[in-house]
Amino acid sequence: MRGKIFRSIWFVLLATLTVSFGLTAVFLYDHFTEEQLEQLRGETKLVSQAVTLNGQDYFDRLGDTDFRITWITSDGTILYDNEADSHFMPNHLEREEIRETLESGYGESSRYSSTLFERQLYTAQRLPDGTVLRLSVTQATIWTLFLHFMLPLALSIPVLLTISLLLASRLSERIVQPINELNLDSPLENANQEAYEEILPLLRRLDDQHRQIARDREELEKTSLIREEFTANASHELKTPLHVISGYAELLESGMVSSEESRRLFAGKIRAESQRMSKLVEDIIGLSQLDGGGAGMTREFTDLYRIAVNAAESLATAASDAGVTLKVEGESAVMYGVPQVLYSIIYNLCSNAVHYSNSGGRVLVTVRDYRDKAELTVADNGIGIPAEDLDRIFERFYRVDKSHSKEVGGTGLGLSIVKHAAMVHGAQVGVESELGKGSVFTVSFPKQA
Repeated sequence: MRGKIFRSIWFVLLATLTVSFGLTAVFLYDHFTEEQLEQLRGETKLVSQAVTLNGQDYFDRLGDTDFRITWITSDGTILYDNEADSHFMPNHLEREEIRETLESGYGESSRYSSTLFERQLYTAQRLPDGTVLRLSVTQATIWTLFLHFMLPLALSIPVLLTISLLLASRLSERIVQPINELNLDSPLENANQEAYEEILPLLRRLDDQHRQIARDREELEKTSLIREEFTANASHELKTPLHVISGYAELLESGMVSSEESRRLFAGKIRAESQRMSKLVEDIIGLSQLDGGGAGMTREFTDLYRIAVNAAESLATAASDAGVTLKVEGESAVMYGVPQVLYSIIYNLCSNAVHYSNSGGRVLVTVRDYRDKAELTVADNGIGIPAEDLDRIFERFYRVDKSHSKEVGGTGLGLSIVKHAAMVHGAQVGVESELGKGSVFTVSFPKQA
């Protein structure tokens, strides 16, 4: 970066010097040209008066002069020229300054020589007798002026280059130094320093990125910890039914169970544990899909009330066996979502409410339709949840009352599935609970497609 800045500054300095030299030369050339013209005009007036008073006698007494003087008749014939034989000079009637003088009394012009290294300035004055007196002077062209400047310029070039190199090096170092000294770990520490005013937006953006990276790192660490805990818990949950199945199967295989009644009992245990393990695997697979944001799931307009009725009907037998009344109230609420995922939300909330309600308890499912949202409420008068556990009940495999959980069964993933299924729909889940009085779970679904 420093090299690029150095080259840019040096190029600008050289370009500035070149342009300055060119403009100065043009300005001086124009200035000297105007000065010569003024001098030539004055000389023309003086010589014209002298020729008017003395005629040919003036030229006979004329000595050396810095100007070329030519006396011309009104028809363009040369009467006199102080630098050439007038008899051999061509007719000058078509010359620009002569035509202008014959028309208006005075004329000027300039012409370059064929070599382009000289330029002639002409001024002409018409005399009272109708003849024309012309004076001219030779002027070096601007190219000659440049050539004359080349020698002193050539002598000064090394000095100018050295100065420009030193300036470019010093400036590039001063520009880059504040950037090299930036504290990239804490960019805003430099925000109040004048040297960093121009890059303040960059410093703020770097600080925002640092904060975002820190948040992402924290989230990754948290996610990694959750995955480790999930793997350990899943392994533990799978081992329990496997050990039970393996134990009962070993007893049956060894022939230690003689009675038909005992064999039926053991077979029932094996089937129950197999179903529990199958449900656990299904919940793990479903949770993994929800972790991916529901990618690949088909969304459609569906009635949340109808899904709630279906879920309640699926749990009717379990509720009846537990002595719990399960009822659905409310109204039709059409929303855009994944039907099977919405079903899993209602099913898991209702299943938990039934399992953690005492005999004679009541579970009420309510669906309400609002202008911008559909709201699902599952309320029970069961055992309730301690306040200190409310923040953790949506964690995977977390159980408030482990002894009661073993009695009612379940995988410990129900509320975690509810949480992630709600996230797929952009929904908010809230819970209110009091020990011994029951719990109320509320899920608010936005209606936007």
